[in-house]
Amino acid sequence: TQHVLGALGSPEPAVTMEARTFWLLAVVLALGSSSSAGQYVGLSASQCTVPAKDRVDCGYPQVTAEQCNNRGCCFDSSIPGVPWCFKPLQETECTF
Repeated sequence: TQHVLGALGSPEPAVTMEARTFWLLAVVLALGSSSSAGQYVGLSASQCTVPAKDRVDCGYPQVTAEQCNNRGCCFDSSIPGVPWCFKPLQETECTF
């Protein structure tokens, strides 16, 4: 087996740097995928179930899903020709 000498002269396996790179890549990918378009910050999925014809624009041209969500709005780019960043439905509670 081949060893690389570490900072203190102790043998260190050559795969250590590769393992570190792998874990760093895994963390970056996990963080990047956490802001996907299907997630809503501070909103329930039902609040963002707005029919295309009823969407009220809440963004600006080229707004990203993260920027839209940070404004308290919903983002859904699956329907062309309608606002992708739009105001959520207001949840109402019935009290008797």
